[in-house]
Amino acid sequence: MSHLQGFVGIVTGGSRGIGASIVRELAQQGVHLVINYQCNADAAETLVQEVQEEFGVKALAVQADVSLESDAKRLVHTAKKSFNRLDILVNNAGITRDRTFKKLSVEDWNKVIEVNLNSVFYVTHSALPYLQESPQGRIVNISSIIGQAGGFGQTNYSAAKAGMIGFTKSLALELAKTAVTVNSICPGFIETDMLAYVPEEVREQIKSRIPQRRFGQPEEIAKAVSFLVKDGGYITGQSLNVNGGLYM
Repeated sequence: MSHLQGFVGIVTGGSRGIGASIVRELAQQGVHLVINYQCNADAAETLVQEVQEEFGVKALAVQADVSLESDAKRLVHTAKKSFNRLDILVNNAGITRDRTFKKLSVEDWNKVIEVNLNSVFYVTHSALPYLQESPQGRIVNISSIIGQAGGFGQTNYSAAKAGMIGFTKSLALELAKTAVTVNSICPGFIETDMLAYVPEEVREQIKSRIPQRRFGQPEEIAKAVSFLVKDGGYITGQSLNVNGGLYM
């Protein structure tokens, strides 16, 4: 039995892709979960039923646009009211609006910053008082290799993901004397819906640049989250790269 049995976690953007894999992995460890989604209620409710039936945990789907402070607060307060505790926060919600800088609109810039970076502040700010009550508070921010190495046509996305890394380091310093650790994970190219839309020729070009010559799987990111949550008590302020050796 995992020592996380009975803990409570929030996963933002948790209804599909990497987020859904994180939900399944934490549920397997006995964590009760609040699955945040913005639009896809069917996917979120299906995942709730799946983890409850397969792993015997409690789960709750909560619609919230975490780029809005009011929604982020409501998400956190719903989690606390429903489970009376909060131990784990995984900031995973994210979008892309890729454009070369000359074509990038103010709207595209602002939306990506709001969803990918501002949400991390809003949700964490509301959740922190409850996380500090936990014997083992954990914050894991899902950043990206693009936040480390940059990406063509991704100035908005890169800025947001790099901001998450800086946020992680600074908050980790502030909380180092408490039981709360703060870390980020920087995935490389992962087999998700986002990557599925890339033309096959481009996919092969990307793959040829990866030393391990393959894309990562969402479950591999979830395992990294599980490691930090379960065994990362002496790890804080770090960025864990899961990228097949693409960025070292």
